[in-house]
Amino acid sequence: MDMASIDGIIDRHGGEQSSLIQIMLDIQGELNWLPGEAIGRVSERLQIPSTRIRHIATFYKAFSLVPKGRHLVHVCMGTACHVRDAPRVLSMLEDRLGIRAGQTDSELSYSLETVNCLGCCALGPVVDVDGKIHGNVSAANAAAVVEGTE
Repeated sequence: MDMASIDGIIDRHGGEQSSLIQIMLDIQGELNWLPGEAIGRVSERLQIPSTRIRHIATFYKAFSLVPKGRHLVHVCMGTACHVRDAPRVLSMLEDRLGIRAGQTDSELSYSLETVNCLGCCALGPVVDVDGKIHGNVSAANAAAVVEGTE
């Protein structure tokens, strides 16, 4: 792990304890997860116990303490999407990616997750791939939403 890049992120925020969550978000954005070494460095530099940083990381869903894939796939399982067949869409994506919801493939290409709501209820079922919203996804075209990301 390149500690210089972690130090750079901390320095961009003035090494302020009040910037902890933004520092964590920036590290997560760069590495797709929060490695223990990065947490240790942030703890050391900001003089914040690493247990506090880990507590924050486990509280907010935006953070991950395990490696994530280069491509993040979120399937909405909210009520509107659920009644429009989101469980079958999820099942098709699990088959296509070879992983289950909550997992990352061994090549760190894809992470597949479910979310309670993406706020696009009229477009349901909805799948978010790397921040791009795909609406009216069906089991038949579910695989197509991840095509071209490889």
